[in-house]
Amino acid sequence: PGFDVLGLALKATSASEKSNLCLELLIERLPEGTSIPGNCEIICKGEGEGTFSTACDENLVTKVALYVLRSHGIRGFPSAVRITMTSGIPSCRGLGSSAAAVVAGVMLGNEMGHLNLSKERMFDYCLVVERHPDNIGAACHGGFVGAFMKIQTPPSEPSETLSRSLAKPPKDIASHHQYHFNNDIKMVVVIPDFHLVTKDARGRLPQHYSREDAVFNAQRCAVLPYLLGEKPLRPSKISEAMRDRLHQPYRMGLIPGFEQVLQTLEPENYPGLLGLCLSGAGPSILALATSNFEQIAEAICGILRQAQDIQYDWQVLEVDYDGATCRDV
Repeated sequence: PGFDVLGLALKATSASEKSNLCLELLIERLPEGTSIPGNCEIICKGEGEGTFSTACDENLVTKVALYVLRSHGIRGFPSAVRITMTSGIPSCRGLGSSAAAVVAGVMLGNEMGHLNLSKERMFDYCLVVERHPDNIGAACHGGFVGAFMKIQTPPSEPSETLSRSLAKPPKDIASHHQYHFNNDIKMVVVIPDFHLVTKDARGRLPQHYSREDAVFNAQRCAVLPYLLGEKPLRPSKISEAMRDRLHQPYRMGLIPGFEQVLQTLEPENYPGLLGLCLSGAGPSILALATSNFEQIAEAICGILRQAQDIQYDWQVLEVDYDGATCRDV
C-alpha cells in the first residue's frame, strides 16, 4: 500500500552468489593534458552494457552530475576523468535503476566539484531530477524509508526534468524517515526477462480514486511499517497490510500471472511467507519472507511461466542500511 510513499534499499545477502543489485562508479583521474570530449571517458559494465550511452551529455549519471556542477557555476568536469559504471540493477524492472543513477550522478557532481554538499542537500538535488521521494530516499539514505514532498509537484522522470534548464533546488523540498525493520525478514525478488517502462506503467493509473480505495490504502500504509519492525512477526496481519488498491489492480494486465500469484500464495499455505507486492511499477515481484525462500520463489516463477513463456530470475535480498556511499580506493 506504500505506493509513492515507502521504499526499501536492498542488497544481496552475504550467502548469495549472485551480483549485488547496486550501481558502482569508479572515478580515475587521467594525466594532466589529456584531451577527451567533455573531459569524461565513460565505460559501462554489467546491466546495460552496450545499451547505455557513453557520451557525457547523454548518459544519465553524467547528465545529472553536469546539472549539479552547472548549478554551482562550473560548466563541466574540471579535469579529465575515466568513469567506470558497473550496474547490477536490471533496468525497467521496478528495481530502482533510475533512482540509483540519479543519486550516483548527484554524488559524482559533488565529488568532481568539491562542493561538500550534505546528504540532505544532495537529497534535494536528486528530487529535482526525479520526483519519487520513496525511491530516491531509499537509494540515498538506505534502510526502510517513508518519504513525502513538501512542494507538491507530480512525479517525474529524469528525461522530463533534465530537458529543462535547472537551477539550484530549494532547501528541504522533501522529508524522509527511516523505520525500524525486523532483520529476520528477507526479500525474495523475482525478475522477469522483459522490460516495463515506469512511465507506461504509470499511464495505466486513473486520474481519480474513490474515497474507499484511498482510505483502504491509507489504513494499511499507517500500520505496515510498525508490523515490519516488531517481534514476533505476525504473517497474517502483514499479508493483509500489504494489500493495495491504488496501483497493483491497474497494472496486473501488464504482468501476466501476477494476479494468480496474489491469489495463490498466502502465509497459511507457504510457511515463512509474510506478503507479496510489485517491486516499484513492476514487472518484478517482491515477496517478504523469513524462511523457505526457494520454495516461495519457485512457486511464483511457476505461476508466471504458465501465464507467459519467458525466463525468470530470482534472488534473496536483505535491507541495506548504508544507502549511497563514497570512498577512496
